[in-house]
Amino acid sequence: MPISSAIMPRGRAETTMNGNGVKRATNAAIVAALLAVGSAGFAAAQSASPADAQIQADVMKALSNKHFANVKVDVSGGMVTLTGTVDVYSEKEDADKKAHHRKNVAGVRNEITVAGPTVEDSTLRDKIGEKIAYDRVGYGTTAFNAITIGVQNGVVTLGGVAYGPMDKDSALSEAANYPGVKDVVDNIEVAPPSPMDDRIRIATARAVYGYPSLNKYSIDPAKPIRITVVSGNVTLSGVVDSKADKDTAGIRANSVPGVFKVTNNLQVEGSSNSASK
Repeated sequence: MPISSAIMPRGRAETTMNGNGVKRATNAAIVAALLAVGSAGFAAAQSASPADAQIQADVMKALSNKHFANVKVDVSGGMVTLTGTVDVYSEKEDADKKAHHRKNVAGVRNEITVAGPTVEDSTLRDKIGEKIAYDRVGYGTTAFNAITIGVQNGVVTLGGVAYGPMDKDSALSEAANYPGVKDVVDNIEVAPPSPMDDRIRIATARAVYGYPSLNKYSIDPAKPIRITVVSGNVTLSGVVDSKADKDTAGIRANSVPGVFKVTNNLQVEGSSNSASK
């Protein structure tokens, strides 16, 4: 009784009949099948290549610190996937950087979860704001940093304008290292370097803080009148005790030679909440 020919890879196989009436594949069909199996085996070998094993070993060695005890490393085709947990967000960032710097790493998928304590958003905002406010005291740039802070479900968003890159990096570090922070979004702008703006900053600070009724705002570094200067445009932010203080600060800033425009964003204590720290 005739038996229909089998369909083999790469086309219809030629068949012959043996003495028992059973069809057998020709040599060409067998070779085609072996080639197909060989290709699949080669692909599988690539996914578990010695190179991937070496990358995994290198990354695990880089993450041998106790902070990464719960972090797992998987590698496929040079792509590193990080999973597991860490205590603070800065450790998640650090693990990502360490993995990226290993030899032959094609990319990093950072799926690490920050498993530290859960802190209310309002508490996070206040605590991080206090950290940032006092962080740069002694460097002479405190009054020139107007950093805004927003927190939602543990995700901290920092915005506003920083005097320089160091001030920006320091603010981001304070947020990333605070327990309870799950992620940090960086929207901070850095004021461009400008000798003219530096002169205006100093002159505006002297005009504002040197005025008798406003001198009190220079006492606590965490509560100064913030002075942002970009291309000769001055922005005042922060919180003052009265509308009179707000108006006076605006007038004093407008009196500084070389100032193109003054935007007075000072808020009066009790009238609304300020997001700047």
